Amino acid sequence: MELIKHRISHYWSHRAEGFESQRLREYESEKKDRWLAEFGKYLPQGRPLRILDIGTGTGFFACILAEQGHETTGIDLTPDMIEHAEHMAVVLGLDASFKVMDAEKPEFEEESFDVLVTRNLTWTLPHIAKAYREWYKLLKPGGVLVNFDADYCGALEDEEELELPENHAHKLVPDFLKEENEAITMELSAYQLPRPQWDVQLLVEAGFERITVDVGVYKRIYAEIDEFYNPTPIFTIAAYK
Repeated sequence: MELIKHRISHYWSHRAEGFESQRLREYESEKKDRWLAEFGKYLPQGRPLRILDIGTGTGFFACILAEQGHETTGIDLTPDMIEHAEHMAVVLGLDASFKVMDAEKPEFEEESFDVLVTRNLTWTLPHIAKAYREWYKLLKPGGVLVNFDADYCGALEDEEELELPENHAHKLVPDFLKEENEAITMELSAYQLPRPQWDVQLLVEAGFERITVDVGVYKRIYAEIDEFYNPTPIFTIAAYK
């Protein structure tokens, strides 16, 4: 494994338990319906779908989509995250499967999925272009990739100090992990151009069509500054095969 990927996996191993607890609370909050409303804009309707949640973390997207009757699989590079994703699905009584897997090298047959979803993952990939090419192969014809992310590397210089609630995840992260996250972000920034413009270019080169970008999703999902609030504006990219 590349050193940067090892560092990322190690970082999230430290946060996996607390992350599951927060995602379970998010599942029980109004945020779940907001996420489902966003998915409703892109996902084919009227039939169960085979969905791959890439960089699933503790399985939030895999779980909310499994609850809607879809066949969901979540993959993540961090074994501790997958362990907690499996636990989260059991707690919620949902049928979702999870595997430890590198997002840049997904080990599935070509044209295995109707939908690929991902959240706050692509900014951590040192080879985003390669990942998009691999993901294109996984989709069935007419399938869609729905990517929620932000220009976290570009936001390093612009980030403003914001007063967050005491129960916010960022408040609970120890200083040594905050320093490691900043160091990882600085290293990844060397690989990246401004996003999401760069993503659109890479997706076209990978073969995707009908690519749309929505920067308004940020205000719809994070309408309040609560424990789930993301201080960096996210965007949605939907790209069809």
